[in-house]
Amino acid sequence: MPKIHPQDYLAVHNDARAQVGVGPMSWDASLATRAQNYANSRIGDCNLIHSGAGENLAKGGGDYTGRRAVQLWVSEKPNYNYATNQCASGKVCGHYTQVVWRNSVRLGCGRARCNNGWWFISCNYDPVGNWIGQRPY
Repeated sequence: MPKIHPQDYLAVHNDARAQVGVGPMSWDASLATRAQNYANSRIGDCNLIHSGAGENLAKGGGDYTGRRAVQLWVSEKPNYNYATNQCASGKVCGHYTQVVWRNSVRLGCGRARCNNGWWFISCNYDPVGNWIGQRPY
């Protein structure tokens, strides 16, 4: 099992959060265990199927790291319109809004190599964010 380096995940989250004036997250071992267990359960198909709310998922080939996965989620920032609190038409931004969700202060992530050689990454957030009608920050 690959070793998880919390700072690989936290640094990108906290940089994105600082850009919008949101405080840093801290690593939570129980969330990390839950995320790792879920990542392990997906190695057979590597499908991005959510296990529940408050979770971001990614997959990629090569040496797909936690840092790259979080950068992918943060790259949705231009798709989010704060004034309307909506994603641009036809665009995805919910991964980004979960990353910067003000009330989500604990993070735990897991990474597993799928049978097809790709990496599956799961991050769990607590408290859960992305509540309809609320702004992330």
